[in-house]
Amino acid sequence: MRVAEVVGRALVRSGVDHVFGVVGSGNFRTTNAMIDAGARFVAARHEGGAATMGDAYARTAGSVAAVSVHQGCGLTNAMTGIAEAAKSRTPLVVLAAEATAPTSNFHVDQDALARAVGAVPMRVGAGTAAADAVAAVATALHGRRTVLLNLPLDVADLEVGDVEIPPLPAAPDPPAPSAADLERLVAALRAAERPVFVAGRGARSAAAREALTALGETCGALLATSAVAKGLFRGEDWDLDVSGGFSSPVVAELVAGADLLIGWGCALNMWTMRHGRLIADGATVIQVDDTTEALGVHRLLDLGVVGDVAVTATAARAVLGGAPDRGTAAANVEGHGTAGYRTSDVRARLSAGRRWRDVTFEDRSTGDRIDPRTLTIALDDLLPAERVVAVDSGNFMGYPSMFLRVPDERGFCFTQAFQSIGLGLSSAIGAALAEPDRLPVAALGDGGALMGAAELDTVRRLGLPMVVVVYNDDAYGAEVHHFAGEPLGPVTFPPTDVAAVGAGYGFDAVTVRGPADLGAVAAWVAGPRDRPLLIDARVVADEPAWWLAEAFGH
Repeated sequence: MRVAEVVGRALVRSGVDHVFGVVGSGNFRTTNAMIDAGARFVAARHEGGAATMGDAYARTAGSVAAVSVHQGCGLTNAMTGIAEAAKSRTPLVVLAAEATAPTSNFHVDQDALARAVGAVPMRVGAGTAAADAVAAVATALHGRRTVLLNLPLDVADLEVGDVEIPPLPAAPDPPAPSAADLERLVAALRAAERPVFVAGRGARSAAAREALTALGETCGALLATSAVAKGLFRGEDWDLDVSGGFSSPVVAELVAGADLLIGWGCALNMWTMRHGRLIADGATVIQVDDTTEALGVHRLLDLGVVGDVAVTATAARAVLGGAPDRGTAAANVEGHGTAGYRTSDVRARLSAGRRWRDVTFEDRSTGDRIDPRTLTIALDDLLPAERVVAVDSGNFMGYPSMFLRVPDERGFCFTQAFQSIGLGLSSAIGAALAEPDRLPVAALGDGGALMGAAELDTVRRLGLPMVVVVYNDDAYGAEVHHFAGEPLGPVTFPPTDVAAVGAGYGFDAVTVRGPADLGAVAAWVAGPRDRPLLIDARVVADEPAWWLAEAFGH
């Protein structure tokens, strides 16, 4: 048995069940060893797509995934996807062959590449191959890190005897808050009249959702999320949906009206807090995170609590006694026993304006181009509710993010930590494989769609019944609107028939210029869905999306 085979078997034995990649000479044997050990291999058309698929699969499934790439150029091709995963603290093992000879065409400093984007470099040794592979999985899974596991070519081909694969170490106990921090947290909850919880990536679990929902009921808090945790509180009466630039006007007003804001596994960054404008003067700001380094990175805090979200919320509720204790503020609302910010007035405001689709707008469709709001509302009504939506980056991205409903946090995949366009389609593939019983929806701009178009072949080859929606404005729309009045030739393009591109890859394809063209989408939904669908939506492009206008001050 070669070291390459030992590494592949050890990764699968440690819990890796999906591996994404492009296979070359350096990673050929290791990839086959993973397949032989029972992992599913998903062949991408580009290593950047493979890395993003692995990232999306891991964050949607809540487990560790692997990416397999060739030495040197295979790794550099994957670096944007690896950077996104590392910034998102995704449990991902990137297994890369490594040319250690400086004279090799493939030689680069792979450790330095990993460190440059925040990934953890590790290396396989000749006599420690199995243990090194297991340690990589443990670091990824238990530390929520993206690991680059380098496998030197001269080590990979060594013959070894029978190798015992050590078990994966048990996960450490989640950190509990200190007694002093818990006391200060509970005191803030007791004093608050208008508390708002904002749950982020660190709260994307059933345990955290249950604990935060219960604590919110106890203290009368409204429940919001960052964009990456969209859907976490779906179905709750007091769900605000996403806090920040994507918020509807009513939601933004309610968040800005809070006298206590608590970020639960949430960075409270410029996007989630609209550059701080959603934090009222005098409001108490608290952040709860299981990583000390995350506290206070984006803003000054009144209190930073080191602790697991579910553990901390459960402990706070236990101290509070599991029932509202708010003096005159603790009034029942329509018999629901709610208090704090949970008033009949707030309930009525949420009913009327929580969703963007309920906010009145002027339809700017022209007959030749469709308003993206009109388009997305119609798609929300046409497409099955059991869906997983992945969104690329760009001017368009607020429309699918906020006008397409998702059933829960596993129904939304938002790969925006690195703000790269071109990742949305690969994200949708990874998320689709993690949620195979849901309709996958990829929402892309035309720039990102064409940048990642090679993976349309992967969608077709895997037989995914995916809907790919391309918001096509024949431009890099964010730059067009950000630099309005300046020369725009570098960021605008002649029309591209994206529907024809999709058809060439084996998709059913339709060009949508107005609502009447959506009949083809309804027919696809009602049909066998034996081919994926691409919607080339020619969208109105004469103004920036609301969130972009707000972010850039237009």
